[in-house]
Amino acid sequence: MHASIGVKALTAKPSSLIRSDYNAFSSMCRAQREPILITRNGESDLVVMSHETYNDLIDRLRLTAELMEADRELYSDSPTIPAETVFSELREMLHEQVQG
Repeated sequence: MHASIGVKALTAKPSSLIRSDYNAFSSMCRAQREPILITRNGESDLVVMSHETYNDLIDRLRLTAELMEADRELYSDSPTIPAETVFSELREMLHEQVQG
């Protein structure tokens, strides 16, 4: 059983909907912008989403992975750079781009 904390329940549609009217199903996927659970004989079978929704999901997963890595680095014994140094370097880079 999967935890559903912070996750909306999937909209379930029968697989016959895809076979009977693919264009309507495809439009629904794009409009809903959420994964759709496809059932077969009343049982969960597939999860389908638009290409745009898939790309958004992948982007969120990559960002989550990057944030988790940043947390690991922050709480590890690795040395950190003082905020003043980081902001000073960023200001210098920005100044160089504006001047360049």
